[in-house]
Amino acid sequence: MKKSPWLLYAFITTLFFGLWGALISEPEKAGFPETLIYVVWSLTMIVPAMFALRHVKWKLDTDKKSILYGSIIGFTGAGGQLILFTGAIEHGPAYLIFPIISLSPVITILLSVIFLREGASKRGWVGIALALLAIPFLSYQSSSGTSSDYLWLIYALLVFLAWGIQAYFIRFANKIMKAESIFFYMMITGLLLSPIALLMTDFSVEINWGFKGPYLAFLIQILNAIGALTIVYAFRYGKAIIVSPLTNAVAPVLTVIISLILYHVFPHYIILIGMGIAVVSTTILAFEEGS
Repeated sequence: MKKSPWLLYAFITTLFFGLWGALISEPEKAGFPETLIYVVWSLTMIVPAMFALRHVKWKLDTDKKSILYGSIIGFTGAGGQLILFTGAIEHGPAYLIFPIISLSPVITILLSVIFLREGASKRGWVGIALALLAIPFLSYQSSSGTSSDYLWLIYALLVFLAWGIQAYFIRFANKIMKAESIFFYMMITGLLLSPIALLMTDFSVEINWGFKGPYLAFLIQILNAIGALTIVYAFRYGKAIIVSPLTNAVAPVLTVIISLILYHVFPHYIILIGMGIAVVSTTILAFEEGS
C-alpha cells in the first residue's frame, strides 16, 4: 500500500461516494430543499480543506496557472454538484443517475487523446463504445412515462460532462500544484456558487430545519467532501486514466445496491442491462493505461 498510495485513496473515495450516492435524496424527502442541500455540501468542503492545508503548513499555490486550473477544476466540480442537486435528483432516482455519471471517464479519456495526444488501445475504445451504448439503456422509460420524465437524463448528462472535464484538468494540475491547493480552490468555488442556490430556494414553502434537514444533509454531504479530497490525492499518486474509471466503476454499484435495499425498487430489465454494460465499460477503462 505504501508503494501504491493511490489505491488506498481510491478505495476511500469509492466507499464514501457509493454511500453518499445512495443517501443523497434522504434530506429532500424529509422536506429539506435540494438547493439548500447544495449549500450544506459547500460548507462541508471547508472541513477537509482546512485539514489538508494544515498538512502542508498552510502553503497555498497562488501563481496564475494554479489559480486558473484550480478555478476550472472547482467550477466544473461545483457546477456539476449544483446541477445534480437542483435538477437531476429532483427529477430522477439515484440508482439511474449515478451509473450514467459514472461514465464520465469517457470524457476524460477522449480529452486526453485529443489534446494531450495520448494513445488509447483497442480495449480502451471498446470501453468507450460500451459506455456510450449504456446511456440509452439506463435512460429507458416505460410507455406510461412522459417527456418531462427525461429531464433527469439531461441533467445527469450535464453532470457527466462537467465531471469528466474536471478529472481531465485534475490530471495535469497535480503536476504544477499541490493537491491541497487544488482542493482549496474546489472548496472556494463551491462556496461562490452558494448564493445561486440560495436564490433558487423557495423560502415560502415549509422547510424542515430539524435533524433530518440540514443536520442529516451535513452528515451525508461530508461523505462526498472527504471523498473529493481523497480522489485528488488518488490523482496525485496514480494515473488519471486508471484512477478515474476505477473509482467510477465501483461507487455507482454500491449506490445501486444500497438504494435497492433501502427503497425496495427493482429496475426494469432493460435498465439492468444498461447497468451491466456500464460496469463492464468502467471495468475495461480501469485497466486502460493508454500507449
